[in-house]
Amino acid sequence: MRRPLHLRLIGVAAAAALMLSACGGGGIKDNTTSGSGKSCGTFNIAVNPWTGYVADAYVVGVVAQEKLGCTVNYKNVKEEVGWQGMSSGTIDTILENWGHADLVKKYVTDQKTVEDAGMTGNEGIIGWYVPPWMAQKYPDITNWKNLNKYASMFKTSESGGKGQLLDGDPSYVTNDEALVKNLNLDYQVVVGGSEAALIQSFRSAEKNKTPLLAYFYEPQWFFSEMKLVRVHLPKYTPGCDADAAKVACDYPPYHLNKLISTKFADSGSPAVTLVKQFHWTNDDQNEVAEYIAKDGMKPEDAAKKWIDANPDLVNQWLQGT
Repeated sequence: MRRPLHLRLIGVAAAAALMLSACGGGGIKDNTTSGSGKSCGTFNIAVNPWTGYVADAYVVGVVAQEKLGCTVNYKNVKEEVGWQGMSSGTIDTILENWGHADLVKKYVTDQKTVEDAGMTGNEGIIGWYVPPWMAQKYPDITNWKNLNKYASMFKTSESGGKGQLLDGDPSYVTNDEALVKNLNLDYQVVVGGSEAALIQSFRSAEKNKTPLLAYFYEPQWFFSEMKLVRVHLPKYTPGCDADAAKVACDYPPYHLNKLISTKFADSGSPAVTLVKQFHWTNDDQNEVAEYIAKDGMKPEDAAKKWIDANPDLVNQWLQGT
């Protein structure tokens, strides 16, 4: 899938595009070298370990490959490793950044090896959730002040005699250890290991009516399958999380953004413009993520399905490339 297109196929695609233009037809433009005539070359996209990010990466990657002629490499890395890769020049972009003020200072402000590439359009939410059956049976459990009352229900073999708070991949953005300590909660954070593990835990808890308190987030396709109920922590106010060790408030809303390496930004690649102009909604991302996670589609096929159904939006991303 990453081979350069044969010149004859490029000619056929160009002729087809001209025919569509002459007939007044519409579709996603095909710029195998970009409208500016610049070659794309190699385009290295970081892929972080959650399905929503995979949706971002493959939609942008497929557009870059098929419309700009890029040779796309998908780099499966944790969040911080992706930043390191951009700084060293081995990764060109992170397409969904969840804050990381420390990394922004290090790589954007101080080293100037990474640049902000604008908002994705996605709104991120992190929080603690319980399965629907628990909120129905214990309606006051959604207030953090009542969590200690129910702590014994959440005990597991891994929680050391305390209630279990299940987290996801250890690389995810989390304040949970500090929250448990600073809110004086009788709970132990236990790492579940992955997004898939969190989802399966919620499915099992709802099916078997077993207690579960877990870290989760949006955008997230799984909410279309199960209406998880959020536990309300002390209200977030600007600056309440400034000291990571003293955090005692809920997570902030995240206006998710994109990042590019300075080396990539200065390369003249048309993919730089594509990344900067890539912008969609939580619903868009969730649709592609559901194709992948629930319908079992390959990420590339899921991306193509969404791209084919949304030519006008994709053409907006390609303007000026």
